[in-house]
Amino acid sequence: MLIGDVVQPSWDLIADFQLLFQFHFMHNAYLAGTFVAVVAGIMGYFMVLRSQSFAGHSLANVGFAGATGAALVGIPPVLGLFVAGVLAAIGIQSLNLGARQHRQNDIAVGAVFTASLALGFLFVHLAAAFTTNVYNILFGDVLGISDGDVRIIIWSSLLLLGGLVVVARPLLFASIDPDVAAARGVPVRALGLGYLMLLAVVVAVAVQVVGVLLIFALLVTPAAIAQQLSARPVMAMTLAVALALLFTWFGLAVGYFTPYPVGFFITTFAFGAYVVVRGVRAMLDVLRRRQISPQIGASQGGAA
Repeated sequence: MLIGDVVQPSWDLIADFQLLFQFHFMHNAYLAGTFVAVVAGIMGYFMVLRSQSFAGHSLANVGFAGATGAALVGIPPVLGLFVAGVLAAIGIQSLNLGARQHRQNDIAVGAVFTASLALGFLFVHLAAAFTTNVYNILFGDVLGISDGDVRIIIWSSLLLLGGLVVVARPLLFASIDPDVAAARGVPVRALGLGYLMLLAVVVAVAVQVVGVLLIFALLVTPAAIAQQLSARPVMAMTLAVALALLFTWFGLAVGYFTPYPVGFFITTFAFGAYVVVRGVRAMLDVLRRRQISPQIGASQGGAA
């Protein structure tokens, strides 16, 4: 049902499903969102495991500078996102040569972060005419993704997944215990650079869906929830991907039937789920401590 400019849902789920996919732009949105959610869920798991959330956030801001710079000179913003992200990954790793092999030095990451943010502001000031493009870069525009954007996202995601299959096992080893991995001959520093470059590409792809400011909704939150639910790497990665898909799919559906932006719903669903999981874990920890305390007291009394 169409009321004003907003499609209203009904209690007929089949009819609502048909309404959801009656336009081609929703096909593009779901296809692009699905691929982005899969790669973001997997890469986000490694990012949280390696404590590189700040690096991921910095690469997103570097993407802002690259995209605005590309729009300024008249080339596709997605190309600027890719190029700026890869260059920033190399810069972070180069500035971080003296730090621990698997952890990014906050000073190096912060230096790239501030420099890229300043460049982004400069490019916006120099070309105030593309305000709409800047808004889309910051907050995403998944409902406005074209067929060409979908093709770029699909091929980029497939290449990323192929690269992850190659480096997943040594990267996991280097992320959990870098010292032992280095002693076993694993190229920890090279893996760190390769991972950062892959993360930069993931950020460039995901920015088109949720934007620079909301990138953590798909990269960090599903992985953080998954690590609260399982300590097993394969299970945690699977949960991270499943959660990223759920947040994206439900966010697209609710955004379609309301006049509010999709990125808001994706981020809100992710944050709400994280709060619920953390709250349940905290309650379970309290109950466990209360059950253990009487047992300890009884055993101490019996020993006395």
